[in-house]
Amino acid sequence: MAMTDADLAAHLVQVAGELLITVRSSGMLSLKALGKAGDATANQFLVHALREQRPDDGLLSEEEKDNPDRLACSRVWIVDPVDGTREYGEERTDWAVHVALAIDGAPVVGAVALPGAGELLRSDAPITVSAAPHKLRMVVSRTRPAAEALAVAEAIGAELVPMGSAGAKAMAVIRGEADIYLHSGGQYEWDSCAPVAVALAHGLHCSRIDGSPLVYNQADTYLPDLLVCRKEHAEMVLSQIAAISKSSATT
Repeated sequence: MAMTDADLAAHLVQVAGELLITVRSSGMLSLKALGKAGDATANQFLVHALREQRPDDGLLSEEEKDNPDRLACSRVWIVDPVDGTREYGEERTDWAVHVALAIDGAPVVGAVALPGAGELLRSDAPITVSAAPHKLRMVVSRTRPAAEALAVAEAIGAELVPMGSAGAKAMAVIRGEADIYLHSGGQYEWDSCAPVAVALAHGLHCSRIDGSPLVYNQADTYLPDLLVCRKEHAEMVLSQIAAISKSSATT
């Protein structure tokens, strides 16, 4: 019996995560070489498996040369073999593997594995999102937090939670480790498609930072900004972003 799209996505991220840990634990590679080897190994598995299992669908992977034929496809798989290469190499837990299916540009199916944390979150099996604490927490890049995120966090009194990959940050909101993930420092479709599919399935708000929808399988894969948060915080965060942008434009 053929796997459902959701089962396939979940199986692929789990196996890719196991492959990545095996490559890292081999002890054969320097830190610099490890990232390249891990990316290449996971990518080859994911790409070949998807072409075997869903030969009629389009495919977009961070580590694969783009194929413009995907633009004519209604169903397109969007893959990030290692989201957070630095964190993967440093044996941290905040790195991820992403597999998503976008249908007519919408992130419909997604799975995000956090192999270092032993977690797998999927769009078809939502878990309970814990209640928001009294003091809000905003997850930001541990190396290059976006200026807009820092300004919004200060304006709303949110505590900053530094973290690695985009997938880990988005899943932190679901897992109750944060309440808001605001990013404006530049990303691509593969950075957010699977996390957004999973976050939407968990009832979270997901949009561009101007409130417009996130649309995938575009000719230009650059998708530079993202807001993932609890729905009750979306209006407040978006209004703060708009106010900060207006203030910046007039100074």
